[in-house]
Amino acid sequence: MTSFSSLGLRAELLHALTDLGFTSPTPVQSEAIPRLLESDHDLVVLAQTGTGKTAAFGLPMLEHIDPADRSIQALVLAPTRELCVQITGDLERFATHLKGVTPVAVYGGASIRDQIRAIQRGANIVVATPGRLLDLLGRQALDLAQVRIVVLDEADEMLNMGFQEDLTDILSNTPPEKRTWLFSATMGREVRQIAKRYMHGTEELQVGERNAAAAEIKHQYTVVHARDRFGALKRFVDADPDLFAIVLCRTKHETQQLASQLVKDGYVADAIHGDLSQAQRDHVMGRYRARTLQLLIATDVAARGIDVSDVTHVIHFDLPNDQESYTHRSGRTARAGRSGVSLSIIGVRERRKIQQLERMLRTHFTYVRVPGGPEIGKAQLMAYLGKLKGVNVQQEALEGLLGIAHEELAGFSKKELIERFMSVAFERLLGQFGTLPDLNVDMSAKDHTLRNDRPSSRERFSTGRQLFINLGRAHGFDKGRMLGYLCGVSGLSGDMIGRMHIDEYHAFIDIEPDHFQQVFNSLKGASHQGRQVRVDEGRGQQARGQKDRGPHGRGSKERGEQGRGDRKPHRKGSRSFDKGPKKTHRKGPKSSGRW
Repeated sequence: MTSFSSLGLRAELLHALTDLGFTSPTPVQSEAIPRLLESDHDLVVLAQTGTGKTAAFGLPMLEHIDPADRSIQALVLAPTRELCVQITGDLERFATHLKGVTPVAVYGGASIRDQIRAIQRGANIVVATPGRLLDLLGRQALDLAQVRIVVLDEADEMLNMGFQEDLTDILSNTPPEKRTWLFSATMGREVRQIAKRYMHGTEELQVGERNAAAAEIKHQYTVVHARDRFGALKRFVDADPDLFAIVLCRTKHETQQLASQLVKDGYVADAIHGDLSQAQRDHVMGRYRARTLQLLIATDVAARGIDVSDVTHVIHFDLPNDQESYTHRSGRTARAGRSGVSLSIIGVRERRKIQQLERMLRTHFTYVRVPGGPEIGKAQLMAYLGKLKGVNVQQEALEGLLGIAHEELAGFSKKELIERFMSVAFERLLGQFGTLPDLNVDMSAKDHTLRNDRPSSRERFSTGRQLFINLGRAHGFDKGRMLGYLCGVSGLSGDMIGRMHIDEYHAFIDIEPDHFQQVFNSLKGASHQGRQVRVDEGRGQQARGQKDRGPHGRGSKERGEQGRGDRKPHRKGSRSFDKGPKKTHRKGPKSSGRW
């Protein structure tokens, strides 16, 4: 078996790994670390989420850092603040015995002044989200001229969030002779392009099958009516008392609403999303890591960077937009060699999406039924027996009652006592769960009138609010650049941002109503390349948008023939599940083309 000591790491790093309880490297660590230590070439590493990629680039990066040099020698770019915090924490633990090595995380949502002070104290490694790093560069608060290593972590997700232009700006501030390491779970066309554009003399390392699902994950789906999704979720939780899950929703509003409903019904749950302050996010994640929460309800963006090794289930309360997002979502379970379950709760019309995922991931999705009352009752009873075996008897508290119980039950044998206990417990559980209705949709039925009630993109933005911002083409913004800037500052994913109208010195952007205030608050007091950002609600343009008949401008003279095509630049990194030509339907809203 390969050991860390055989990979060529210095003694201080080996000492830290021993302190952390790391005994042997994962496959991606075994293959990547020696190459990153010995080769001067740029490297693309393809490996599934949860396989130990942070150590795979973090350990060789620390080997190359000169502790006596207080300039920024290494830069790690990550798509979300959660991932920034996680990477920085891992680097700090690896560098425990390396005096003078100081990683600093910079990301939106936290005090920029505190981050500037931390950099000025002598950070030789910076871990950053693109949006906040550009803000710091605009303020001339840091200098990347001495950077020797750049790591693009979760590169596919950065492209999905619209950061391509930001990456260009950031990398133009780094030396051309630097080494670039790109780590990604998937290798789509966009990731291939970014490797060609920003890397030279590139080598590629692939661990596992490309763009395939992790073998340790069991992919399951269940089919219910849209109105029964919440009930189905509770049934799966009740049927597995040991379940420790992340539940994924599309929007902040859905995560908060779902968490509130679960808490109201007696479940131990909380939500994490972009509207929370960093202190609130840290509090929720602290509870989850300590397992005082059973269910963490999260958006896609907020879930990135969650590295909790014993998550048993990832539950897709809403299916994501594309295959890459599903891969990253499901990778939150089955980490560090463990097994896990990725369960999708879908409506009737979404069955074809499961079939497309099967083809793209080259794996099988198992159909499972929503548990019924007897199944839940049996699972709850077995869990109760487990607690009974491990209970610590409180002799003092029960002193007066134990004597009475011994006297009352003295005439029964052990077998009779067990039978009576099981009968009473089962009757109680049967009364609680036995009358539950069947939520499963008959898979043999071909009822094409059933509709998933998830709002379409047009419906979500038809009542949207419009943001005015004093940045436009004169300041270097096109639609892709603006999308990347807004995602980086606010923490939103690109599909929460709608139609854009960019003039020379200002822009109007449609924002999904639930997220308008989040974007607005994130931009207040911000600056871009020394220019103070001013934001307001764009009422005049809103009226024009209503005249244009919908959020995507059908019938708009200004939009011309583009129509829904305007959305394409907003999702530069996304990959549609449907590769064929779009089909025209006589009825219903126009398809988004993502599935």
